[in-house]
Amino acid sequence: MSDYSIAKDRYAELGVDTDRAIARAAKYPISIHCWQADDVAGFEPSLGAGGDSGIMATGSFPGRARNGDELRSDMQQVLRLVPGAHRLNLHAIYAEPMGKPKPRDEVDLEQFSRWIDWAKECGLGLDFNPTYFAHPMASSGATLSSADENVRRFWIRHGIASRRIAAGIAKELGSPCVNNHWIPDGAKDSPADRWSPRARLRSSYDEILAESLPGCIDSIESKLFGLGSEDYVVGSYEFCASYTQANGVLLCLDMGHFHPTESVADKLSGLMQFREGLLLHASRPMRWDSDHVVLFDDVLRSVFLELARGKAIDRATVALDFFDASINRIAAYVIGIRATRKAMLYALLDPSDELRRLEREGKLGEKLALMEEAKTLPFGFVWEELCRRANVPAVGWMAGVDEYSKSVLANRN
Repeated sequence: MSDYSIAKDRYAELGVDTDRAIARAAKYPISIHCWQADDVAGFEPSLGAGGDSGIMATGSFPGRARNGDELRSDMQQVLRLVPGAHRLNLHAIYAEPMGKPKPRDEVDLEQFSRWIDWAKECGLGLDFNPTYFAHPMASSGATLSSADENVRRFWIRHGIASRRIAAGIAKELGSPCVNNHWIPDGAKDSPADRWSPRARLRSSYDEILAESLPGCIDSIESKLFGLGSEDYVVGSYEFCASYTQANGVLLCLDMGHFHPTESVADKLSGLMQFREGLLLHASRPMRWDSDHVVLFDDVLRSVFLELARGKAIDRATVALDFFDASINRIAAYVIGIRATRKAMLYALLDPSDELRRLEREGKLGEKLALMEEAKTLPFGFVWEELCRRANVPAVGWMAGVDEYSKSVLANRN
């Protein structure tokens, strides 16, 4: 009897169909962020991400992607080592101009034609993000909330341009494109006026989102604090949750953008009573919003368990957001993607129906006991079967990373 057969029978005793769980977990798309491959540097000359923009990748591991061809090569290697359906998530700074580079407020679809062609070849959908950071016009720490009208108008134009790119991508690929807005705006210490920046941000988003663009699905991402905005973030959770609810826009919950004592999992059942869906950024903070590589840990499992128990997994759009320059970047991708897929599968194998029955009947001790027993069910055998069906290695995948590192990454200076 195979390991998977043993696991299948064990889960079946609790009313869980492992074949169905594997199929669902494998088809659920994860949007892979392009910026792990190059430390959020992008392709604009001398405009890489830095500490004054609320974003900083730390470490100096060799092999960073330096251009679109190298980044796409890295992505293809990653996709060989991870099971399931995927998309690629681009930031506006990954434009590849055919001639003279255009300023960010004039960026257009043509500059992403190579990405679109590659996505068609790979059978991938694309998602998008305006880049409201790492630019001289963001040096004050304010973009869409800036009191300088010239600065604010620049970023409004960029936001509008990015939405049109997302709509163009959707049309080219025949798949809706999620366009996620995140701004670094805030104050390092004790602002006297917390009201005016948020009023300006609301007005900016109103203008950016005014045009109806089929295929472009907008989302807005909140944050608790960041580098240079430790005291005050204009686009706080309360602001973003309220704005998106009032305007029919997706709310993005980045798992690393909350206080360590807050539970993202606990927010889901409240938020999704009033929303058709939301965008989830799988990330992992380490004492602060440091965007560590996602692991198959309790926090990640709890988020997907909550979605599964609420029968809401299909209502969540999942993307990744982490960047670690201290380890092999291909390994970072594979670890994070596989961890997220594992969390999906783990949640879909949860004996939720039985747990709810026990709770309804007031058998709370039995419910808690089953929750504990479920943690040691033979999940690993089911994960290995998912990988087998996807024709990717269940274990030993680092050999593929090492081979690629020696043959490709080692040649990058």
